[in-house]
Amino acid sequence: MPAETHMEQSPMSRDDIVGLVRDRLSDILEIEPEQIREGDSFADDLDADSLALIELVEALEEELAERTVGFRIEDEDLQDLKTVRDAVDYVHGRVGA
Repeated sequence: MPAETHMEQSPMSRDDIVGLVRDRLSDILEIEPEQIREGDSFADDLDADSLALIELVEALEEELAERTVGFRIEDEDLQDLKTVRDAVDYVHGRVGA
């Protein structure tokens, strides 16, 4: 894609990011987005295994690369993402308003 057509978009609000994470997680875990709360632990509350987290990271990277050129969740940061809130805060810190 030519660089001039791949411009950074306006920052996302925290609520936008919460919705995005919920939507992607609900697809991966095959549950309703309303069942996912920010305080939920991936492992303990949502029964998300490491493969599900990798799928979430890939989905977020793909979605957010369109908004922020080169958006990536670093492998070494992945171990710190234990809850939905951790993931939202991480993304918000990089693409949020």
